[in-house]
Amino acid sequence: MVHYSSRKWPIILGVILVALVVAMLVIWIVNQASSQQWGMLILGAIFFSLVLIGVVLYFILTIKEVNLSRRQANFIDAVTHELKSPIASIKLYLQTLDMREVDLEQQREFHRFMLEDVQRLDALIDHLLVAARLDFEEQEEAPRDVDAVECLTHCVDIVSRRFQLQPEQVEMDLVPCTVHARNRDLEMIFTNLLDNAAKYAGEHPKIHVQARPGGSDRVIIRISDNGRGVRFEVRRKIFQRFFRGGSELVRTTVGTGLGLYLVRSLVKKAKGKISVNNRGPFSGATFEVELPGRMIEEAQQPPTPDQPAENLTPQHSTETPPSPHS
Repeated sequence: MVHYSSRKWPIILGVILVALVVAMLVIWIVNQASSQQWGMLILGAIFFSLVLIGVVLYFILTIKEVNLSRRQANFIDAVTHELKSPIASIKLYLQTLDMREVDLEQQREFHRFMLEDVQRLDALIDHLLVAARLDFEEQEEAPRDVDAVECLTHCVDIVSRRFQLQPEQVEMDLVPCTVHARNRDLEMIFTNLLDNAAKYAGEHPKIHVQARPGGSDRVIIRISDNGRGVRFEVRRKIFQRFFRGGSELVRTTVGTGLGLYLVRSLVKKAKGKISVNNRGPFSGATFEVELPGRMIEEAQQPPTPDQPAENLTPQHSTETPPSPHS
């Protein structure tokens, strides 16, 4: 871990400068007021106020830089752990296969574990690449209408295998709808939110996934868990780059601090909004994503030229309202 003692000095210096400027301003105002030079008093007060504002801004920016440096240090520790753990696991399995005879069934199990570790590494590298390119990457493909139910189901399958969740642990309530966005971005948004729900759920994880229309040309996706929820004071911070509460040395949940940052950035890129609320005291968190989209309605097919005449008679031409279909 990086030592932070040297980072205290800019903050201490900022506090001292603010105190000195305020003291000088008070002394100068008292002296000028006694001599009744009001023009110089006003100009001097404006000048000292500008200096004070500059020092305060320097102080605020220094604190932000210190916090960013701390998050970056935590991020480096987390990435190091996330890289070394699967590599050590794969190395152990390979050494076991090389040093002794293993029956076919156990070989298949080893191969499955190694594949999961490789997929974990692949997901981590994807996160790092997307985060690095996010501010500079141009659209590789135009947004299109993506089947939200199909995309969510695919992401649930990935996360269920990763965390070995049983079907009854993931409840899905999905109204057929499409989301206007890039398919790759949607998969990363949903997978990260589901990953987060699985990691921070209770001892017996229970995840609820919901998709609903949200008004005019909007779709709302909600992903809830049964964990302890998100404290109110960190609900905005969790979407910052590298943010993870606490120290990597005492943390029990794996991660890099990039997942929710990527979610927020990609949702914003898709002209959407994201928010987080608790379902109740210590009863889990709900992440709500609002994206451009619409319900999938049953298509109204016009009559074909060779349609039988009896199908066009008044008693059979009454229209029924369209109904959703899967």
